[in-house]
Amino acid sequence: MKSITINGSKRESVGKVATKALRNAGRVPCVLYGGGEPLHFSAQELDFSKLVYTPNAHTVVINLEGENIAAILQDIQFHPLTDKIIHIDFYRLFDDKEVSMNIPVKVEGAAPGVLNSGGVLVLNKRKLRVKALPKNLPDVIVANISNLKLGNKLYTAELQTEDFIIVHPDNTVVCQVRTSRASIIEEEEEEEETEEATEAGGDAPAEAPAES
Repeated sequence: MKSITINGSKRESVGKVATKALRNAGRVPCVLYGGGEPLHFSAQELDFSKLVYTPNAHTVVINLEGENIAAILQDIQFHPLTDKIIHIDFYRLFDDKEVSMNIPVKVEGAAPGVLNSGGVLVLNKRKLRVKALPKNLPDVIVANISNLKLGNKLYTAELQTEDFIIVHPDNTVVCQVRTSRASIIEEEEEEEETEEATEAGGDAPAEAPAES
């Protein structure tokens, strides 16, 4: 998995006054959990743009005064009015410990149900939560739809690998090919026309019997 480096500075004070001063200076207060006591630090808000404002998943290397610490983003808080980042929690990574992380789903292939039957591809899960060792965390989870016909669904059970575990139930639908609304309307109109024609034929007056 791709990694992003965050240059941080350890915090000497974690009180409200110090925290407010950090935010006013354009920095974000952060906490690193895992491996003992929580570690408090701060970093420039702009440094988090490639980590937060992206659909991609990344691990993080936190550079604290020359020490590099591998981690993942665990939680983030935004200001309710300005949407500015006001706090971030990280979790330290260890090579021999599995972690859970949300990974984006990447659709590949062309579904016959879309190409040949006029169906519509519906992506039910844009991200899936996986559990794996840090070295096995994927950048994306590939969902191949090449065999999906009209009405078919792709389940998480079909995407499991030896490198990671998808922690959703096996019957979770990742994507499916459904009948398009236009096709449904067209079918309904055709049925109505058929019914009208049948009724018109049934209402036709019977011929009078020939006079003898």
